[in-house]
Amino acid sequence: MPKPAAAVPETVGQAVIPLVNSLQDIIARLDGDAAAGLELPQVAAIGGQSSGKSSVLEALVGRDFLPRGPDICTRCPLVLQLVRHAAPEEWGEFLHAPGRQFHDFEQIKREIQLETDKEAGDNKGVSEKQIRLKIFSPNVLDITLVDLPGITRVPVGDQPSDIESRIRAMIMQYIKHPSCIILAVSPANADLANSDALQLARLADPDGSRTIGVITKLDIMDRGTDARNFLLGNVIPLKFGYVGVVNRSQEDINFNRSVQDALAFEEKFFSTLPAYNGLAHCCGVPQLAKKLNMILLKHITNMLPGLKTRINAQLVAVAKEHAAYGDTVESAAGQGVQLLNILRKYFSAFSSMVEGKNRVSTDKLSGGARVHYIFQSIFVKSLEEIDPCKSITDDDVRTTIQNSGGPKGAMFLPEVPFEILVRKQIGRLLDPSLQCAQFIYDELIKISHGCLITELQKFPVLKKRMSEVVCSFLRDGLRPAETMITHIIEMEASMDYINTSHPSFVGGTKVVELAKHEVLPPKTSTSLSGHKDGTIVGSEIQLTAERSQKSRTSLTGGSQIRNSQVGGNSSSKLPSIIPLKEPPITLKPSETEQDATEVAIVKELIKSYYDIVRKSIEDAIPKAVMHFLVNHTKRDLHNFLIRKLYRENLLNELMRETDEVLIRRQRIQEMLEILKQAHRTLEEFPIEADNIEKGYNLTEHATGLSKIHGVSGDSTNGIYTSSPNCYPPHQASHMVL
Repeated sequence: MPKPAAAVPETVGQAVIPLVNSLQDIIARLDGDAAAGLELPQVAAIGGQSSGKSSVLEALVGRDFLPRGPDICTRCPLVLQLVRHAAPEEWGEFLHAPGRQFHDFEQIKREIQLETDKEAGDNKGVSEKQIRLKIFSPNVLDITLVDLPGITRVPVGDQPSDIESRIRAMIMQYIKHPSCIILAVSPANADLANSDALQLARLADPDGSRTIGVITKLDIMDRGTDARNFLLGNVIPLKFGYVGVVNRSQEDINFNRSVQDALAFEEKFFSTLPAYNGLAHCCGVPQLAKKLNMILLKHITNMLPGLKTRINAQLVAVAKEHAAYGDTVESAAGQGVQLLNILRKYFSAFSSMVEGKNRVSTDKLSGGARVHYIFQSIFVKSLEEIDPCKSITDDDVRTTIQNSGGPKGAMFLPEVPFEILVRKQIGRLLDPSLQCAQFIYDELIKISHGCLITELQKFPVLKKRMSEVVCSFLRDGLRPAETMITHIIEMEASMDYINTSHPSFVGGTKVVELAKHEVLPPKTSTSLSGHKDGTIVGSEIQLTAERSQKSRTSLTGGSQIRNSQVGGNSSSKLPSIIPLKEPPITLKPSETEQDATEVAIVKELIKSYYDIVRKSIEDAIPKAVMHFLVNHTKRDLHNFLIRKLYRENLLNELMRETDEVLIRRQRIQEMLEILKQAHRTLEEFPIEADNIEKGYNLTEHATGLSKIHGVSGDSTNGIYTSSPNCYPPHQASHMVL
C-alpha cells in the first residue's frame, strides 16, 4: 500500500479540475450532435504501440490497473479522471456502472477489459466508444486524461486492413480541438523525428502551443547516449517542453514489481546520471504530474468563458425547443385552445414576413422585400425594355395603311392603322402582367412554407392540412387578381377612348416633324401639315399615287385572243386587246417617299401612346395584385384558417402527435436537464481561479508531490524537491504558465 498522504489544503486545482470532470460526465450523456461545440479541456495521451504510454498513466496513478499484453491493449478511448482527496482510501468508479466502487485495482483492470471486449470485440478490434473511469486517491493530482489507442500499422486479429488510418482518424477527432492538451509519448530509443505521436501532434497543433512531450524508456538508451537534447527542446521545440520518465520493463511487470518500486528506481536513475543534472524540472513522473496539473488548470481557466457562452447558448436553444413541444394535451378543450394558439402564431408569423417585421436577414432578400423586387426589378423593368415597334416592320405599317383605305384608297392618313397596331402591342402586355401575379402567388406560397412555426412540427396532419388550406386561399385570391388584370389590359387595348390631350402624348405637328427628320433629308423636307393645329386625321397629307379602278377582262379560248369590231366600220382594222398580268397571290404595297413618311408617323404615334399605357399598367397591375392577393391574405387568412380547421370533429385528427415527436420531446427534456445541470456546475467554479492568470511557478504550488506514491523527496540531485533553485533560468518558460 502506498504511504498515506497528509491532509492537503484545498487548492484552486482541487476545486476546478473536479468540476470539469463533473462537466465531462454530464456532457457525455448528450448525443453526438448535441455535444458538438461543447468540447471540454482535457489531456489526450497519444503514442505508438509499445511507446510506454500505459506505463506513464499507471505511474501517474501509482497503481497497476491497465490491461497488458504483447499486442494492442488500449482499443477504446479511456477517459481517466484522477481525483485527489484527503482520505487514505483509494478506489475507482466507472460511468457505465454508477454507484459501484472498485477498491481492488485488479478488478478495475478486469472491468476495463470486459468493457473493451463488449464495445470492440474480443479479437483486437477497436471502437470509438469511450470508457470513463474515475480514480479517487490521496496520492494523485487532479488531472483528466484520455488514453487513446496506440498507433499500429499491421492488422492483427479481426482488425480491418485500414486499422492504422482508422486509429489516426480517431486520435485526430480528439486532438484537433483547441480545448485539448496533447500528451505526445515517444520512446527515447527511437529517432524523435520519426515519432508517430509528434507527427500527429504537429498536424493538429502546428506551432506546438498545446503539446507536452514525454520521453519514455530513458534507461534503455544505447550506452554513451542520453536524452538531454530531447528534454531541452533542441530537437523539436514545444511550448510546454518535455518530461523524461523511466518505465517499468516487461520483466518488472512479469515479476509484479509495483509502481512504487519503479518510481524509486526512476528517482535513483536520474540522481546517478550526470547527463540529467540541472534538469530536475523535466525529469520524473512526479514532475510530469505537477506540470500536467498546472497546464490543465491554466487551460481550463482560459477556456472557461467560451465554454460558459456555448453552454448558455445551447441551453437557451433547447429550452426554446422544449417550450415549443410543450406538454401532451388530451382534452378536446385543451386541444382547441392549442389549435387556436397555433393558428394565431402562424398568421402573425406570415404577416410579419410579408410586412418585413420579422427577424431581418442580412444576407438575402426575404418576404415582402421579394414581393417589391418582383414588382420593380422584374415586372416594371421588363416592360420598360420592350420596344413596341420592334416586332412591327415598315411593310406591316404600309400594308395596314393601304388595307384600311379599302377599294377607294385614302387621300389622308387614317386613324385605323394606328389603332390596329397599337392595340396589338398593348395586348402583348397581358402575359407579363399575369405572370407577375403568378410570381407573387408563388412568393406567398414560399412565405407560407417559411413561417411554419415550431409547434407545427409535432402535428404533421395539421401541418399538411394548413398547407392545403393556405394554398387554396391564395388560389382564391389569385383568380380575382387575374380577372382584374385582364380587365385592365382589355380596357387599355379596346381604344374606346384615346386621350390625345395627355401631356405625354406626342401628336400633331410634333409627330410630323419627328417623322420628317427620320425619313427626309433636312434640306429637301417640306411641310406635310397644312393646319396650324397639326392634326393628322383629316389633314392635307395626300397620297402621291392615284388609284383607279380597273376591270378585268375575261380571257377565254385558251391561248387564242379574239378581235372584235368597234362601231359599224367593218372595213377598218381593229387593234388587238391588251392582256393584263394575273395579280399575285400575295400583294406587297409599293414604297414611296410619302409611304415612308406615313410609316414613320404611325410608329411615332404607337411609341408615344404605348409609353403612356405602359406607365399606367406598371402602376395599376401591382396595385391590383396587392389588393386582391397580398392584402387580401393579410386581412382574411386568419379567419379563413379558423373556419376551415377549428372544428370539433377534426381536433383529434389534427392534434395527433407522431411517435417520433413523442420520442423527440422526451429527448429534449433529457437534454434540457443535462444542460441545466452543466450550467449549475459552471456556476460553482471558484472565483480564486483568477489567480491562475497571474502565473504559477510549478515549484511554489502546494501539491504534496514530495509524498506522492510514498517516494521520498530527499534525493541527492534535488529532483523531487520544491526548491526553486533547481530550475535553470533559461528554462523558465516551462515553469511559469
